[in-house]
Amino acid sequence: MKLTEKLGLSALHRIDPEAAHSLSIKALKMGFTPTPGPVTSQRLRTQVAGLDLPNPVGLAAGFDKNAEALAPLSRSGFGFIEVGAATPRPQPGNPKPRLFRLTEDKAAINRFGFNNEGMDAIGARLAKRPKDAVIGLNLGANKDSTDRPADFARVLAHCAAHLDFATVNVSSPNTEKLRDLQGKEALTALLAGVIETRNGLERRVPVFLKIAPDLAEAEIEDIAAVARETGVDAVIATNTTLSRDGLASAHKGEAGGLSGAPLFEKSTRVLARLSALTEGRTPLIGVGGISTAEQAYAKICAGASAVQFYTAMVFGGVSLAGDIARGLDDLLKRDGFASVAEAVGSKQEDWL
Repeated sequence: MKLTEKLGLSALHRIDPEAAHSLSIKALKMGFTPTPGPVTSQRLRTQVAGLDLPNPVGLAAGFDKNAEALAPLSRSGFGFIEVGAATPRPQPGNPKPRLFRLTEDKAAINRFGFNNEGMDAIGARLAKRPKDAVIGLNLGANKDSTDRPADFARVLAHCAAHLDFATVNVSSPNTEKLRDLQGKEALTALLAGVIETRNGLERRVPVFLKIAPDLAEAEIEDIAAVARETGVDAVIATNTTLSRDGLASAHKGEAGGLSGAPLFEKSTRVLARLSALTEGRTPLIGVGGISTAEQAYAKICAGASAVQFYTAMVFGGVSLAGDIARGLDDLLKRDGFASVAEAVGSKQEDWL
């Protein structure tokens, strides 16, 4: 990390976390952050759900909710970018304060509640996206919707022309009863509707499913079965957790989803179990607690074909994307893997 980025992070940590987040987006748009361009190599280039990625390190949804900084983010070292979540209508989200920095735990708690400018504004920005980047959209439902499953399909239909993939997000803990849609029957119906909409589009957009880490064994088995039956193109494991085990920070009792370092082990175990159940037939994207190349590599060895992170940038800056990708390249070389794909699931049993 360069001195300027280190000083910038130090300044951001002195102000309200949500205000700091907004300033970081503005800094990206104004060119004040590192943009080394694509980080890639023969080992790092990989394919997930038909998407050609320069490297398997992606930005998780939630950082650029409104697709405001697509160009600078695509040059920040990431192999792919996910923006959103987007809902059909704009919504303000939950009352502030709703974002809490847990410095001692290298974590964050948020209860945003899908605050975003809506699919019209986000779709207009996606229409001007960089064409040489891989960009997806996290699909959401309005809090007051009378038909949440239909909301996901509406956002997809509206924005699909400008997407490389779309993620069905039923795993946020911050919209009341949203996680109820992870039940087998409800999830099957929801995904069937989204995939039917996708199949009616002019071009095929891969559909991903993002799940929670707080799942019992039977629920993980149901999700594996639903993924197989509906033909989703990938599963993202996982979103934030409601657990507060082992936290030391003053804000540990705040309501919302916990992300960052404490999530790493729990999310990786869910990932590995899902990998075993799907037997490699459904690509998995590992998310939760990644802040180093070693942790990204562990997710891949547990069964992930690609990874994402977000919270670690609060503590390590946007340059962390390139650092993790380059470090991952070194680890693959060290262990004799010629590609990311060769390493996928190679140590799955360590997490079961």
